[in-house]
Amino acid sequence: MSAAVNKARAALMGRQQAVQAFWAERTPQERKLLTIGGVVAGLALVYAVFFEPAWTGRIALQKSLPELRQNAAQLQALAREAGELARQAPVQVAPMARESLDASLKARGLAPQSLSLTGEYARVQLNGVPFASVMLWLDGLRREGRVAVQDAKITAQGKAGLVDASLTLHQSPGAAR
Repeated sequence: MSAAVNKARAALMGRQQAVQAFWAERTPQERKLLTIGGVVAGLALVYAVFFEPAWTGRIALQKSLPELRQNAAQLQALAREAGELARQAPVQVAPMARESLDASLKARGLAPQSLSLTGEYARVQLNGVPFASVMLWLDGLRREGRVAVQDAKITAQGKAGLVDASLTLHQSPGAAR
């Protein structure tokens, strides 16, 4: 290791002597000009590396700070609202009944071929009904009554948009009994 250090030291001394020889060959006016140029180049480098990025970053942050504060306020409001909703008691949903299912079917313009209830399950047979109406009815049941489709057999008919549907529905346990 000592040999490597000595070799590096010798190379450094050689370069230092070359720089001193170069400097000695210059006139006082050239030395002054090179010194001023070096100082200017050094200051430009320090400005470009340290001051300019910090300055432009500061300006960008000042411009975006109001928007960031508004976003933070919105997030805090949403967090408060979520906390309030979490503290509220869950809404109790009426248990699934033949009358309520029949009324919701009629409200969507659907006439069931058959409708039977067995415990927590309901079996509905629809023939020749618009597919879109069936989907809207099921979505309404899901949202309002926590009713999920347990089993579905949907068959397209010859006429576009009409289907035969055999559905088994189940109300989630969170509903009132």
